[in-house]
Amino acid sequence: MAIPSLVLISGPEQLLADRALRSTVDLVRETEPDAETIRVDAAAYEPGELMLHTSPSLFGGLKIVVVRDLDEGGDALVEEVTTLAKSPIDQAVLVVMHKGGNRGKRALDALKKGGARVIDAPSIKSDRDKASFVTNEFRSARRKVSPDAVQALLDAVGKDLGELAAACAQLVADTTGVVDVEQVNEYYGGKVEATGFRVAEMAVAGNAGEALRLLRHALASGLDPVPIVAVLAGQLRQIAKVASAGQGSSGAVARDLGMAPWQVDRARRSARGWDGDRLGRAIQAVAAADFDVKGGGRDPVFAVERAVLTICKERHGR
Repeated sequence: MAIPSLVLISGPEQLLADRALRSTVDLVRETEPDAETIRVDAAAYEPGELMLHTSPSLFGGLKIVVVRDLDEGGDALVEEVTTLAKSPIDQAVLVVMHKGGNRGKRALDALKKGGARVIDAPSIKSDRDKASFVTNEFRSARRKVSPDAVQALLDAVGKDLGELAAACAQLVADTTGVVDVEQVNEYYGGKVEATGFRVAEMAVAGNAGEALRLLRHALASGLDPVPIVAVLAGQLRQIAKVASAGQGSSGAVARDLGMAPWQVDRARRSARGWDGDRLGRAIQAVAAADFDVKGGGRDPVFAVERAVLTICKERHGR
């Protein structure tokens, strides 16, 4: 692949942006192993700095000049990036990173018009997008992962993309064959998100004994009530959203709600036996517990236990 003289990495997802930067540097060093990497801090930029760094060196050799966070830079930096994008750069590769928004748009337009290689780093926030990310992580490693394992990994590791990527890498390194839910639970089943999900699953199903057993074991192990209540709230909200979304296909509902299809299927299964009034009261009980465990009440443990018992009671219509 030819070495580009201009590269634009555009988007807010830091993990993807950093990966794009690494792959660009690696590409350059395939043919220029001694290429020097120079990083330019947009927030502390001094006028003329970029022009200096991109000028040919007396000693020769290629330079990789990386401008991070152009969206945080001032007019001088934007002007110099724009100028460089309009004229050939000799003995340098200019990599510009921009998290999004309109600031620095003139420079972005100039880079694109100048033929920059554009690499997107889109935000990955919805559960559906995170499920696709996990699946692609295993696919890139030439491994397969079961849908249930993807679900279990999201439940266990949760929100942070970096943690998800690290978890995928560990499972790839430490296991063989198709990654299944048992392997995910073996490595990550003890995390608070996974524990909270199992508590929520039992509570929503009305299984008070098992829900309390899991909850008390988690609390005795030192887990804080706050994230457990957050998982309870999240599961109930998903059920409410899916129940009010109609009877469309799982894929269509997932697209509308920003969820993964398997999450829609799970919420639909969990919604059986509930009606709107009882579900609303369960959500209110969890909201009260959330207030109590964050300092509004005297006994956080009692607050979360009471919320679990209320959910079970409402599930059975009592």
